[in-house]
Amino acid sequence: MSYLLADGWMITMNPQREILEQASLLIEDKTIRAIGTRDALQQRYPEAEIIDCRERIIMPGMVNTHTHLFQTLLKGLGDDMVLKKWFTCMTGPSAVALTEEDVYAAALHGCMESLRSGVTSLVDFMYAHPRPGLTAKVIEAFEVSGIRGHVCRGFLTSGAEHGIPAELIETPEQALADARAVIDRYHQVDGRVKVGLAPSMIWALDEKVLRGTRQLADETGVLITTHVAETDFEIEQAKLRFQASDTEFLSDIGFLGPDVLAVHCVQCNSRDIRALKHHDTRVSHNPCSNLYLASGVPPIPDMLAAGLTVGLGSDGPASSNNHNLFQAMKVAALMQKGVHRDPTIMTAEKVLEMATIDGARAIGLDHLVGSLEVGKRADVVIVDTSHPAMTPIHHPVSSLVYSALGHEVSDVFVDGAYLLRNGEFTQLNQKEVMARSQRAAHSLAVRTGNDNARGWRSAAF
Repeated sequence: MSYLLADGWMITMNPQREILEQASLLIEDKTIRAIGTRDALQQRYPEAEIIDCRERIIMPGMVNTHTHLFQTLLKGLGDDMVLKKWFTCMTGPSAVALTEEDVYAAALHGCMESLRSGVTSLVDFMYAHPRPGLTAKVIEAFEVSGIRGHVCRGFLTSGAEHGIPAELIETPEQALADARAVIDRYHQVDGRVKVGLAPSMIWALDEKVLRGTRQLADETGVLITTHVAETDFEIEQAKLRFQASDTEFLSDIGFLGPDVLAVHCVQCNSRDIRALKHHDTRVSHNPCSNLYLASGVPPIPDMLAAGLTVGLGSDGPASSNNHNLFQAMKVAALMQKGVHRDPTIMTAEKVLEMATIDGARAIGLDHLVGSLEVGKRADVVIVDTSHPAMTPIHHPVSSLVYSALGHEVSDVFVDGAYLLRNGEFTQLNQKEVMARSQRAAHSLAVRTGNDNARGWRSAAF
């Protein structure tokens, strides 16, 4: 099947960062075959179905470099807590109680929500394994929804003294053996769905499993992602245990590299940034989560000045309450402007790069996705600009970053498959997916004691 996306405002994100008016794009099979005028492409591809894109923006599908899909069931339960309390009192106990049905319902909803707001590639960080088989349910949700991405098998191998539930702690041998089995069974080198590795955070890991992760990634060629320098507590624990920051320690043991996606990096200093750059390690910036948990504001301008590749992430909905990268783009720009009191320090153009081509580069897929270029995979999003919040339009990039809310996405293609058409899913039943996740969320909250009515909280005093 071929589709001609005709006469739209096209934001290519190609190396020249071209923005084309009344431009058209031809999708055939899984690939972007041609970009040009409607008349020219119609003559070359007369059998293509024409999708009228007037008053619409055609853009690359966005890349969410970090989330925890199981947390889709936890929206709103972690409000107004610091990270340690958030994990030990709510997220950890919820993770312990997860069933296969919970994980599948959450992951399918999260994939659907992501597609609905223009995300076509996800990196899921699945660290909760109270029982076998949960990673497979996330992979199943990826396959059913049609989204692209990495399902990263996470693990915690220590941290009981800091409140990590015993049911979530695995031995290094257990964690790495299961990770290898998941890679062997599900990883597709050239496929839409890939498997990765996700050692969780420095205060819940030991050196043995970190070295084992590096070795397994070297053997299999999969992506590694891990939380780095998210809070002051992480830095303190790393210095107590390893006499170095977590970034320095990971550098010293040979863990870092271009296949490593370091998440958050809020507390990174200049030495940490140099270490990340030395190893060409990539960064996932999660602005909404960092503010939600009061973790702080990461030095993203310094990282960009150093030449680091930085992508955007939503983080899990337990600490951001959605998977919306439109929201993340706006917050990413505004938080740096406010902290530095410099309106030029983070532009709309830069955060759109972070959400698309830089995000693709951060996960090693920039040769396939992240921009609209002939020969790349057809991961394409159409945004309806007729919504009041987006109009009037002077500059389409500004409108996407500062005006759009996310629901303006009307059409989504992944690998050339037409997944969202005129606001309706072609392969998913949105009402059924939402009803299923609501049932699972309620059941999980009841089982973990998180279903209590919440009183009104006007202030913290």
